[in-house]
Amino acid sequence: MNLPETKAIVTGGASGLGRATAEGLLAAGAKVTVFDLSGAPPDGAHFHKVDVTEEADVAAGIDAAADAMGGLTTLVNCAGVARAEKVLGRDGTHTLNSFERTVSINLIGSFNCLRLAAARMADNPADALGQRGVIINTASIAAFDGQKGQTAYAASKAGIAGLSLPAARDLSRTGIRVMAIAPGIFRTPMLEGLGEEVMDTLAADVTFPKRLGDPAEFAALARFIIECDYLNGETIRLDGALRMP
Repeated sequence: MNLPETKAIVTGGASGLGRATAEGLLAAGAKVTVFDLSGAPPDGAHFHKVDVTEEADVAAGIDAAADAMGGLTTLVNCAGVARAEKVLGRDGTHTLNSFERTVSINLIGSFNCLRLAAARMADNPADALGQRGVIINTASIAAFDGQKGQTAYAASKAGIAGLSLPAARDLSRTGIRVMAIAPGIFRTPMLEGLGEEVMDTLAADVTFPKRLGDPAEFAALARFIIECDYLNGETIRLDGALRMP
C-alpha cells in the first residue's frame, strides 16, 4: 500500500506510540485522523474524541474520519491502559473491575475499532493485488513475558496477539491485512514519569541496543507494515531482543 495514498485512523494518537505513529504517517504524506479521549493531535491530523469501547462512538468517528479524509484504508490501534495489580496482594485480591477495564480498553476496544473499520474498508476499490486495507494492532512483549502485577495487561495483550491470524483469515476474502506489533520497553510519557534512574535500570535488561525504544521506531515499523503487502497475520516483537525474566 502506498503511504502517500494512505488514509489512516490512529487510536490513542494524541500521545506516546500513537502520536509518534500519526506524526510518522503525516510526514510520509498520508492523511491521518486521531481518535483519543483528550489531548491535541499532531499538526495536520484530524481529531475526534472517541471512546474505543463504545460502538456508537467508534462508528460515528469512523464516518467522520472517512468523510474528512476521503476514505479509510488503514487503522492503527494504539489506545490502551496499563495498571499494576497482583492476583493476591497486600490489599487483597485483584479487583474484578480493574481487570475488566483493562481488557475492555486494550482488547475489546481494539476489536471494536477493527471490525467497524474493516466494514468501511470493505467498500474500497481493490488495488492491483486485491487489497482494500490494513489494520495494525498494538500487543506487547507482556503477551509472552508477563511480569508480576501484569495479569490483566498481559491477558489483554495476549488476546491482541492471538486475534491477528484468525482476523487476517476472516478478512482475506475482503482484501484486508491484519498485523500486530509487540513493543518492548519504550520511552513514552507514561514511562518517563518513573524517572531517569528507573528507566536506566529497565534499559540495562535489553539485550542490544541497551536503551529504551524510541516511539519513532514503532512508527517506522507501522509504516513498513503498511507498505509491505506480504506481511499479514503476524505479531512482530520490537524489543531489542529483550526477554523479561
